[in-house]
Amino acid sequence: MLSIKDIDVRLSDLEQCRKAVDGAIHIGGAFSATIPLVSLFYGGFMDLNIAQPTVIGQDLFVLSKGHAVATLAAIYADLGYFDKTILANSRSISSVLNGHPGPLLPGVHVATGPMGQGLGVAQGFAIAGKKEPSFDVYALTGDGELQEGPIWESVMYAGHQRLENLCVLVDCNGGQLDQVDALHFPYHDLSGSFSSFGWRVLEVDATQYSHVHEALSVFKHGPRDGKPTVILCRSYKGYGGFSSAMNQHKTSISGLLLDQECRLQQKNREVRVQQFCRYVDELLESSYTSIVDDLAKHAEVIGFQLARKAGKAVELTDLPRPVRTQKAPERDKQIHYQAEHLPRLEKGKAYSMHVVVEAAMKTFATDDRIVSIDADLASTSGLQAGVSYVDQTRAFNVGVAEANMMLIGEAFSILGSNVWISTFCPFYDWKVLRRIAVGHQERLEIIEKEGWLSKGHALDLTLLATAADLETQSNGATHMGNDDALLFNEMAHINIINASCPQQLLGIMQWIAKGNRGIIYLRTLRAPAAVIYDADFSFRFGQAYEVFKKADPSAYIICSGRAVHEALAAAQELATKGLALTVIDMPSVDEEMILSCYEHKRPIFIVEQNNGYIWSHIRRILFNQQGSIDTNQFIPINTGLGTLHYIHSGTYPELAHFYGLDAASLKNKISETLKQH
Repeated sequence: MLSIKDIDVRLSDLEQCRKAVDGAIHIGGAFSATIPLVSLFYGGFMDLNIAQPTVIGQDLFVLSKGHAVATLAAIYADLGYFDKTILANSRSISSVLNGHPGPLLPGVHVATGPMGQGLGVAQGFAIAGKKEPSFDVYALTGDGELQEGPIWESVMYAGHQRLENLCVLVDCNGGQLDQVDALHFPYHDLSGSFSSFGWRVLEVDATQYSHVHEALSVFKHGPRDGKPTVILCRSYKGYGGFSSAMNQHKTSISGLLLDQECRLQQKNREVRVQQFCRYVDELLESSYTSIVDDLAKHAEVIGFQLARKAGKAVELTDLPRPVRTQKAPERDKQIHYQAEHLPRLEKGKAYSMHVVVEAAMKTFATDDRIVSIDADLASTSGLQAGVSYVDQTRAFNVGVAEANMMLIGEAFSILGSNVWISTFCPFYDWKVLRRIAVGHQERLEIIEKEGWLSKGHALDLTLLATAADLETQSNGATHMGNDDALLFNEMAHINIINASCPQQLLGIMQWIAKGNRGIIYLRTLRAPAAVIYDADFSFRFGQAYEVFKKADPSAYIICSGRAVHEALAAAQELATKGLALTVIDMPSVDEEMILSCYEHKRPIFIVEQNNGYIWSHIRRILFNQQGSIDTNQFIPINTGLGTLHYIHSGTYPELAHFYGLDAASLKNKISETLKQH
């Protein structure tokens, strides 16, 4: 029966090509992935709740090689995740079926396509699946995809974590995008590579259902000894297609060729149905009626009906499969904790940010939805120490593998946790973050359109970025966090916050704990900083705070992070000389405050210890809101003025003075500028 379902899936792939907006399909990888995927979804291995795909405790699947989306979509439509009409007009702007899968499509949890990332998310799912309620996790990747570095970050960590509930199928079809008939870098001992990291390796001929089915049985029903399982499925691009045109990566197939291929596939299906029915007849004649009963039951499970006449099998017909997936129930994302147990900070006293994070997490982590992952810099974040104080099974450290950290974090976020990950500002992987943000956007779109996901099913993922701005000091240009905010500012759905004060950081953490905050890029200081705000400080995203205010000021200083402390010192000294200034701490961009300052027609100093993140927003806001702009009103002071460059080593006083960002330099700059005005 699996071989019959195989042809149904291939026919669906071909019809998707015929009706796609561009008349094309990633046919080679979709066809070579068919036997592994049909074996997995119809072979009796997966415990799925198709009506409620987000319920925790069921098995999960990740299509890491997103090019095979047509085959996955064909299977999901058949299983009842969505109506088969969705398969038409794919890749169009009006379709939820894209060229690669994502949460727009019911039942799909992860947006995949950029190679090397889906396996890492599956690994994160498997970590969660080792706890109660436990579940197994499957992923399909490709041998071409295995050339991506993040794959091996995940492979190493999965072995270390003894993820015996993780099964990865590798579609070893011998090709990739630019060279469909041979890999650029052949593997000399792929089996040995996985084995060396503590994996169980099964190598099978993936042109035969019996071989793949047997390997999956070894994983599902064999002993669990702490080893994750990889099944190397040997095949070739386009396997199962008649025409050599099916061996391509992505191709447009003419209507004539599609008709020809469909006729041959349909003819082959008829032969397989006849063979199956003869086999059932033989069983009945041999009085193996119990086996026939089992076959009939399994046929119904996978969408067939075994019809009998006079005690013999005469036909195998398709059963109608209604859409089964329902709208997911809302998730309560608010973290519950006892606020009185949070640290109490003394105004004016200096605290290290990681000490505040650690102390706060000891309170937040009493809610088991708090999860943290560090990338070998836990001493600068405070996450691991704080969360592990409550529950060390929710505090992870992946070593120097930042991409893997981000993928594990995404996995726990998808499952509903409030996740915190941390490393130095420049070490976050742009490619990984962008794909995570794409998946987050798709979730938001579906929630807004009242699709299969509901409120609470977007991500709650905080990227705690330590050593922001000049805080890295003497570690060198590669470690300096002066351009990260501008870089990530160009990505959609990344909410950037630049914390200046330990009390403000605590308020930000409380705000995040309320849930449904999305993807937060939280930049924090490394060295101790004095408390500026009162204990009742309340953070709101998009709001700035006047930390030093004079009536009818001569100028405004807009700043964030460590620059707030320098600006305060400069303003306080200038106030003793009769110069009134208002210092505005802008941890997140406050459009109303920016426009208000501009409308007062006073000079505005934008002081930033980075390449001008706030300054870039001011330009955007004014160009969008104002018919004409008086550029003389703005005096930006940051590290990115003039020719862009990277900041080299130095002590903080050296670096701040070199860029004119220390209190003394700011005082002189402001005083001289105001004299000219």
